[in-house]
Amino acid sequence: MTASTTDNALRKQLAAILASKEAHVDFDTAIAGMPAKDRGVRPEKLPYSAWQLLEHLRIAQHDIFDFCVNADYEEMKWPDDYWPASPEPPNDAAWEASIRQYREDRAALERLALDTSVDLLAKIPHGSGQTYLRELLLVADHAAYHLGELVILRRLLGNWNAST
Repeated sequence: MTASTTDNALRKQLAAILASKEAHVDFDTAIAGMPAKDRGVRPEKLPYSAWQLLEHLRIAQHDIFDFCVNADYEEMKWPDDYWPASPEPPNDAAWEASIRQYREDRAALERLALDTSVDLLAKIPHGSGQTYLRELLLVADHAAYHLGELVILRRLLGNWNAST
């Protein structure tokens, strides 16, 4: 296998894992059919609602993408800037906007992974040693973790259908 073939294979695998099409539920399946009445409910003993998980996924993914591509990136405050205070979405439009933005940023990250002008092993110029590869893997790992939480939350609320 040539270096170019290996690089292309790695890029395709990164794009696939960012789309969550590997060993776990993907984003679209995890949110499909989420009843509006349950979006702001925190099941007993869980510290978050579906809205808070969705927004956290969106915010964190956007932050990592911004870090990768914005030379003027400004670090956000953890955890305050990464989690919505309210367990309930302000309205249905906010829920839909969060989903749309998550998908747009995910697609942008997939394009970044496939962009052969980006050296995946290069340090991000304005970072402190992080590489593009590290950040792309971080997004995939973070999404897998929280999508699993979202499925568990939905099971506890009784609105998860395994065939969803």
